[in-house]
Amino acid sequence: MSAEPVRRRLRSVLPYLLIAPTVLALVVVLGYPLVDMVTLAFQDMTRKELFSGSAPPWVGLRQFRTILGDRFFWTVVLRTVLFAVVCVTLTMVLGLLVALLMRRASPWVRAVLTSVLVAVWAMPVMVAAAVFRWLFDADYGVINWLLSQLPGVDLARHNWFTDPWQGFAVIAAVVVWGSLPFAAITLRAALAQIPPELEEAALIDGARPSQVFRYVTFPAVKPVFVVVTTLMTIWDFGVFNQVWLMRGGQPEREYYLLGVYSFIESFAVNRYSTGAAIAVVTVVLLLAGAVVYLRQMLRLGEAE
Repeated sequence: MSAEPVRRRLRSVLPYLLIAPTVLALVVVLGYPLVDMVTLAFQDMTRKELFSGSAPPWVGLRQFRTILGDRFFWTVVLRTVLFAVVCVTLTMVLGLLVALLMRRASPWVRAVLTSVLVAVWAMPVMVAAAVFRWLFDADYGVINWLLSQLPGVDLARHNWFTDPWQGFAVIAAVVVWGSLPFAAITLRAALAQIPPELEEAALIDGARPSQVFRYVTFPAVKPVFVVVTTLMTIWDFGVFNQVWLMRGGQPEREYYLLGVYSFIESFAVNRYSTGAAIAVVTVVLLLAGAVVYLRQMLRLGEAE
């Protein structure tokens, strides 16, 4: 047997061998908790079974029928979808604008912007939430003081979280603040791959700057834009930390998103199986987003 077929077989198997440790680690770290969560959703776990160690009884689809028949659950789903849409839209629009600014800026300004974005990206969520809670504090908040300086505006001791719409606006600001650096830096890298000659040729042909962006610039970065948008949708759909921290660990029902709702049902109300069922539904919805993301990645790979 010649050595060439052996080399070909090794080359075909080598990629799978290289990713095998990562896949194994993911199966161990994520696989068991996921299977355990799905199993728990089909059971009725109470504190009795939790403390005694006995096996909880199987109830089939009862937990899913309970949550799917609850109007409040669908309110939370709709609220989560709207929140994710708003956050993703703001993040992608601002990220594209910042990326375009960095493209036009001088090298030292671009370096400063990149450093600031990396610092924001590296900031822990707990720190960011603490800063925003101080900025919007009813008694000592800087935002209230600044807005009160405007003629006819009096926001002294204004509590932004009394109204859920205003409260979610603040929480969305925290989410966008943390997601913006990734979107901006990724889109900036995509813009850097566009040959300047394409845009210069369009300008010479008489195209306006807006037309150059619409027909030349954006189509070139669209694959990356779609992939980043899909990733942002998955991340923002599962937001938990920002809501939990901004509400001091005691979010009101008006601030429940799916992640918060599942946690409250499991560890505050002690309906462990109901919380697991909500988490399973959330995972299914996130998997739908992951499928879209993988399809976009495959299309991007084929285009390259």
